[in-house]
Amino acid sequence: MGLSSDDEALRETLEWLYDRYDRPEFIDDDPIAVPHRYTARADREIAGFLSATIAWGNRRSIVRNGHRMMLCMDDAPADFVRNASERELQRLDAFVHRTFNGGDLRDFVLALRRLERMYGGLGNFFEERYVATQSLPQVLAEFRQEFFAAEHALRCEKHLSSVEKGAACKRLCMYLRWMVRRDPRGVDFGLWTRIPTAALRLPLDVHTGRVGRDLGLLARRQNDWRAVEEITTSLRRFDAQDPVRFDFALFGLGVQGGLPGSGKSF
Repeated sequence: MGLSSDDEALRETLEWLYDRYDRPEFIDDDPIAVPHRYTARADREIAGFLSATIAWGNRRSIVRNGHRMMLCMDDAPADFVRNASERELQRLDAFVHRTFNGGDLRDFVLALRRLERMYGGLGNFFEERYVATQSLPQVLAEFRQEFFAAEHALRCEKHLSSVEKGAACKRLCMYLRWMVRRDPRGVDFGLWTRIPTAALRLPLDVHTGRVGRDLGLLARRQNDWRAVEEITTSLRRFDAQDPVRFDFALFGLGVQGGLPGSGKSF
């Protein structure tokens, strides 16, 4: 069944915004700039995960602190995760981004080290578990359980959302977008080829939620996992194989404050 005239107009708007914002020149001002420092898969996986972990608050601060975090890891995140000595790990204590502090970073590095040793990397874990389960929510739940199987301070658990508790898991969904989407323009990396883009969920936060509601893509008022499923289902009407590419459109619409000439601000 084809789209209604209203949906067709919305599709054209989403496509225009996607075309405008899915561009390499926007990388430097986005947290994805941090994994773009590197070319090796393992470096991009680890830098991307840690950058996504601190992706809340002021975007300039996120990007700046993401780069600083990499420098704390000798600008070689995969090697640092695998081989950093106790003395080198202690250098992480100086890092802070809002409530994510050096102790949290240290625990995250050690959890990543365990995953590297057990599964051969983040990508291997996510890809293998998706192939086995065919369920992204289940993979997210298993990842959090496995990640915190390493010794850690209880306080750092708040920095990795739980899909089992109904959280929107915005930062994990964003990280998966970076790693899975095969973007011809080179913004997202497309490293994890065993996970289809159709399986991804929209990274939902207060901004994309507000815009999604204003566009009629989302009725649920809470920004939780049920809302993630609802808005992703809505976006599949416009691209069933790659619905989360419209993350660029919703983000762009939120940044520019509304549709040009519409008189409506978001």
